[in-house]
Amino acid sequence: MTSPQFPLVSIITVNFNGSEDTLEMIESLTKISYPNFEIIVVDNHSENDTPRIIKERFPSVTLYESNINMGFAGGNNLGIMRARGEYILLLNNDTIVDKGFLEPLVRKMQSDPKIGCVSAKLRFYYDRSIIQFAGYTPIDHRSMRSFAIGYREKDKGQHDVDRITPYAHGAAMMVSMKVIKEIGIMSYIFFLYYEEADWSYRIKNAGYTIWYVHNSLVYHKESVSVGKLSASKVYYQNRNRIVFMRRNVSGKDFRLGILYQLAVAIPKNAFKYLLKGKLTYFHAYLRAIGWHLKNIVNPHIHDNPYL
Repeated sequence: MTSPQFPLVSIITVNFNGSEDTLEMIESLTKISYPNFEIIVVDNHSENDTPRIIKERFPSVTLYESNINMGFAGGNNLGIMRARGEYILLLNNDTIVDKGFLEPLVRKMQSDPKIGCVSAKLRFYYDRSIIQFAGYTPIDHRSMRSFAIGYREKDKGQHDVDRITPYAHGAAMMVSMKVIKEIGIMSYIFFLYYEEADWSYRIKNAGYTIWYVHNSLVYHKESVSVGKLSASKVYYQNRNRIVFMRRNVSGKDFRLGILYQLAVAIPKNAFKYLLKGKLTYFHAYLRAIGWHLKNIVNPHIHDNPYL
């Protein structure tokens, strides 16, 4: 079905050793009320998985198997390159969607041509009354951190109003193809973490707004308790926090931010791991900082790929 009311939405998800989650997510999509969408699954070179079961179970899904792991940014970019929709929805494979989640996102995008991106309300899958995301606070240019509005609050309707948000949540974010053709796809430099914040900044710098949409509901399987830590997570979060700063902060804010990172954040975080005897995390943190020392003048830091 094709009509101005129901433009084609390309739903893109990245699978990496998580076909069971992906299958459950697709199963929830088969029950939604929106009538015009395609599903594109990019398998990021899974090592301990059988992604072809996705195509066997759901033949209408487009499955693309990458020869290498391209991370969250690269995997989604591969999906965008194959998308036909007027709108692109990036959806984490560890989510379950509400039946009517897609219509509010599309209506919001259609309501104003200057809206470039929207995000759904996220609740925790394992406690479906608890909010994970209802918008973000601005990123502090010194610490390079922000906070999710409503995080771990019981949803009593206190965030049931659409609001502009500084950046979108990568677990469920919709961008128009028109905007993507204008500003480009996600930067490959990130691989994991901060890529959606960086993409959001590029969308905003092009003159568009980003919105949290309160009546679009998605359940995310991330734990309500502190998420699992790994050496990879320590490495990419800390490396990319500074990559984001180098790409998006300038002038006095950049100088103060770098000073804070060098004098406060880096020593504090690194030695926290050391004192707790978490040598794997300590070495991952040092590698993250070392990456920047090796790439001080790397011009690819500022690359913005286009379709």
